[in-house]
Amino acid sequence: MLRSTDPSDELAALIGELVSVNHRLTRLAATALEQTESPAIWRTLSVLRDLGPMRLGALAKASRVAQPTMTKLVNTLDERGWIRRIADAGDARAWLISADPHGLAALEAWRIELSRELAPRFADLDSDELVTLEHALGILRSRLDRADADVRAGAVA
Repeated sequence: MLRSTDPSDELAALIGELVSVNHRLTRLAATALEQTESPAIWRTLSVLRDLGPMRLGALAKASRVAQPTMTKLVNTLDERGWIRRIADAGDARAWLISADPHGLAALEAWRIELSRELAPRFADLDSDELVTLEHALGILRSRLDRADADVRAGAVA
């Protein structure tokens, strides 16, 4: 990592490295399980879990897919009973998409399976490294929870 005398440059570089490493971990995770399930299914359920019910267009944007693709994903999730369509109280013509408990259970089962598959690659971490990862995870979770709250507030406003 390049070092700068400007702390904001150092922070930006560190965050850039973090994102890059996360993408690598995501790619490793995607190849760890031999599933035919589209990663977009899990990403969509994760978005709904983290951000709550939302309209199709907002869900497409948050999941980083085009609206026609999200329509197909929502139909697939609906066929499996993994989402619910809720009438939007603010617009009788619109629907909100919400994660169903069955979908959240499937997401959790996938996450557990994925974690078990990846765990051997990290089995040699010592206790100090584990504590460091736990601490970093807490920092990241609190910042992401705050960002999610900002998104939810923006969606409501």
